[in-house]
Amino acid sequence: MISALNRLVNLVEEHLGEEPDVPALAATLGTTEYHLRRMFSSLAGMPLSEYVRRRRMTVAAADVVRGVDDLLGIAVRYGYGSTEAFGRAFRSVHGSAPRDVRRAGGPLRSQPQLRFRLTVEGSTSMDTRFTDRPAFRLIGHATRVPLIHEGVNPHIQQHIASLPQEAHTRLKSLNDTDPAGLLQVSDDVAQDSAEGTELTYLHGVAVSAGTPAPDDLDAIEVPAGTWAVFRSSGAYPDALQATWAATASEWFPSNPWRLRPGPSIVSVLDRAEDFTTATTELWLPVEPASEETR
Repeated sequence: MISALNRLVNLVEEHLGEEPDVPALAATLGTTEYHLRRMFSSLAGMPLSEYVRRRRMTVAAADVVRGVDDLLGIAVRYGYGSTEAFGRAFRSVHGSAPRDVRRAGGPLRSQPQLRFRLTVEGSTSMDTRFTDRPAFRLIGHATRVPLIHEGVNPHIQQHIASLPQEAHTRLKSLNDTDPAGLLQVSDDVAQDSAEGTELTYLHGVAVSAGTPAPDDLDAIEVPAGTWAVFRSSGAYPDALQATWAATASEWFPSNPWRLRPGPSIVSVLDRAEDFTTATTELWLPVEPASEETR
């Protein structure tokens, strides 16, 4: 996976004036575009699309400062159809318009070319198990919320707080399969997992595939497949979020598995009354990685 990500970075550099063909690269590497983008975002701390934009504008800035070509020619070279579109992208990275930078020589914000390296430290203990599950359903109360990587998500917190106590009790009574208990489900997450992008959050339970969902509840159909289950204990949500991050930085690069499309599920096994600490299980849908990615 580390080698695959570096190949992706090289592809971006070779095609700064056009969109990199990520699906073709993923097929060549024996992985999927979904997994490649998710791993890039998790390890780089930014979506691939944002990295491409920053690199384009970093290299384009040199052409702007040199003043050899007009701005339209530079815009076209880096894949923009007009100076206006190029100017918006340029300003979003450097904070100044191209004409101002050409005149003053700056200010400029550079995005260095990334290089991924795997350091095997075992800094995070990964308590992991695998389970093959038949198709099942997730039912409960769903809403759209922005993705927040660190700390409590206030939008999710508000959604759960809006539910009466009877709703939680009712959901628990409907649960008839694993993962057990009340679940925190994230679905329809953007491939790049960019901070602030929207996802579907469902507060609910798992039921067997044939169990009908009450009309007033939302449902997510989950196909059969393998799940990697990561247990964590400690301060909530810090311990859970650290485990989630470690799956990308340590576990996936070191194990012959890759993410497959599907919801991620958090099951709270035990918690303090004020929810400051908790023991949780993070369920991620996985599939074997092909030999080329090992």
